[in-house]
Amino acid sequence: MKRIILCGANGKMGKVIQDVVSKRENCEIIAGVDIHTESSAFPVYKTIYDVKEEADVIIDFSNPALLQSLLDFAVNKKMPVVIATTGYDENQKKMIEDASKETPVFFTYNMSIGINLLANLAKKAVSVLGEDFDIEIVEKHHNQKIDAPSGTALMLADAICEETENPMNYEYDRHSKREKRTKHEIGMHAVRGGTIVGEHEIIFAGRDEIITLSHSARSKEVFAVGAVNAAEFMADGKAPGMYTMKEMIE
Repeated sequence: MKRIILCGANGKMGKVIQDVVSKRENCEIIAGVDIHTESSAFPVYKTIYDVKEEADVIIDFSNPALLQSLLDFAVNKKMPVVIATTGYDENQKKMIEDASKETPVFFTYNMSIGINLLANLAKKAVSVLGEDFDIEIVEKHHNQKIDAPSGTALMLADAICEETENPMNYEYDRHSKREKRTKHEIGMHAVRGGTIVGEHEIIFAGRDEIITLSHSARSKEVFAVGAVNAAEFMADGKAPGMYTMKEMIE
């Protein structure tokens, strides 16, 4: 039985994680961390330093501001951690990378297997289409999401750049200049509204033809399932290092 500490236990995603875990027989949540400590199924603490229970892995769906304490705890305990929170800046990404040298860290911008497949399909498209097609990425999320563009959109753009022969610039603010589009840019567009869970579209626009790759998440459960799968994967004796969905599905 894999024992999980859940950071962000009483948030929206935390509650979905609880529901997913409750339907499995090979893992359980033995403690949670949240500013709101109410819980009937397991103890919830205000900080991760207060956790007394012994665990095999941490799942984090909390807030970027808590990253330092999360990593300190994981490194000190040599405990695997699944980081599913988004919105990290470059300095925080470096902190995650440094921590992975001392403890196993699973980090991806999106826990959906479908999104990771989309990234692979986009790389394949670039290898076939070359520079004859302009690339634009459109992402849509609910009106409560703070960061833009989404971490997933950036992940998709980064995957595309792995296949391009020339460096690509990410264009976030095209309306601020009056000039033609260059061949070496990827347009990034963010839509915020209603209760959209998450939609990502990659547009390859060529001469007289358009190819579109897209993914639509219909509920938060797809991310929760991915995070719990990752936790089970990481709790299985992994060595220190950085792990992603690629290692899990291979």
